[in-house]
Amino acid sequence: MTVTASRVLVLNSGSSSVKYQLLDMADRSRLAVGLVERIGEDASRLVHEPLTGPGAEGGKRETVGRIADHEAALQAVAAELAADGMGLDSPELAAVGHRVVHGGTRFTQPTVIDDEVLAEIRSLIPLAPLHNPANVTGIEVARALRGDLPQVAVFDTAFHSTMPEYVARYAIDAATADKYAIRRYGFHGTSHAYVSRATAALLGRPVADVNVIVLHLGNGASASAVRGGVCVETSMGLTPLEGLVMGTRSGDLDPAVIFHLARVGGLSVDEIDSLLNKKSGLLGMCGDNDMREVLRRAGEGDEAASTAFAAYVHRLKKYIGAYSAVLGRVDAVAFTAGVGENAPQVREAAVDGLAELGLALDPEANAVRSPQARLVSADHARVAVAVVPTDEELEIATQAYALVTQ
Repeated sequence: MTVTASRVLVLNSGSSSVKYQLLDMADRSRLAVGLVERIGEDASRLVHEPLTGPGAEGGKRETVGRIADHEAALQAVAAELAADGMGLDSPELAAVGHRVVHGGTRFTQPTVIDDEVLAEIRSLIPLAPLHNPANVTGIEVARALRGDLPQVAVFDTAFHSTMPEYVARYAIDAATADKYAIRRYGFHGTSHAYVSRATAALLGRPVADVNVIVLHLGNGASASAVRGGVCVETSMGLTPLEGLVMGTRSGDLDPAVIFHLARVGGLSVDEIDSLLNKKSGLLGMCGDNDMREVLRRAGEGDEAASTAFAAYVHRLKKYIGAYSAVLGRVDAVAFTAGVGENAPQVREAAVDGLAELGLALDPEANAVRSPQARLVSADHARVAVAVVPTDEELEIATQAYALVTQ
């Protein structure tokens, strides 16, 4: 396909929100960013920030008032972009890139959306009931607004589709697993893909030569083992519940806990689901899911916060150790996302005691706060420790643009 336009609009549609960025892939620059939240409420809010052109001089623009649905939200976004001379009718727009959380086993690459693809994404809703419905809505509305423009789905699960079958399979009855599509899919894939490549660039080495453990630590958290740019293991599974201790999710758990809660506690399936996904993790252990507050309380001697932090770090250490064994040789451990990028105490605690694995921090470098990718490991460390700000929107735009210009 021959494309002369160079702009990509990236949409991340949630159940009551739409995050968006307009990027120019000619120089990988951001032209505008924004957020529509509380869709369907009387106090809906749109925050739009043009980053280039005459509109940039005025800075952010905020509008509060009812935005009835996702169609109205995207129309409002289009109007804001048009006011800055960057509307959806612009000939400079090459594609719309959509974040789609779950691609199942069918979608392992970015995919141009047609009716058949949209139907298949819709069929995956049972695997991601909290996310895929909103992703589908965003796609439908964007197609209605610009049906002539390539719409590209970029899947959170795609990067992890390279895991060996023996890694992706759970050790349960194979027929049952196949019937209900039960396997490890993994999530945060666009972040893991971006960060693993950015880490290789930071080291000044080809991606194919670098083995990296990526720790995406936000309210949701996941780890991946990436060998030469290819994911070979990840911590999240059938859903984002498995793996690390997170803000509100339990992470790894004996499955029998669920049976116990049902049989002895009398909890329903929905109550257990809510407990493990929304009322567990740091929040469940100490009442706070904001790492900054957990650290503050722990620093003041709060026992519950200290225990929660210790559990969080212990799980991180387990995964660093396990993925070191999986990879055999580790060139770097990369911290990313809100906690990974901004909490030096977490990085320090996670690496502490792992000198035998080649890990050691430079305390001064680790304490520095910066929006730039950087090394925080000690000079003598065998394994680099990196802080690499993630950029999922740029990754989505990159993959979408590459697809429509190939």
